[in-house]
Amino acid sequence: MDLNFLMDYINPVILGICLLVGYVIKTAIPGIKNRYIPLAALTMGTIIAILINMSSGINAEVIISGMTSGLASTGLYEMLRNLVDKDGKKKAENGPGEEGE
Repeated sequence: MDLNFLMDYINPVILGICLLVGYVIKTAIPGIKNRYIPLAALTMGTIIAILINMSSGINAEVIISGMTSGLASTGLYEMLRNLVDKDGKKKAENGPGEEGE
């Protein structure tokens, strides 16, 4: 299945905002579990997309663009984290079965 059509819906501004806010949530607010960060990014991306497109009209494409950009920010974070941690030091330090978060 080819998922390249999703690239048409990614807005770099929304992606960047969600990436940075998600990082701040992860590092500054330890009370929020990591599994809720993608939900926060999805919600935030949708709200930002609606706010950006208030004057031109809101339709399903605007909503999908915000949702896709928000979720893509969590994937981008994971990709960057894996690139920086490519030697596997965090995983080796935590022991078997534990993730480096």
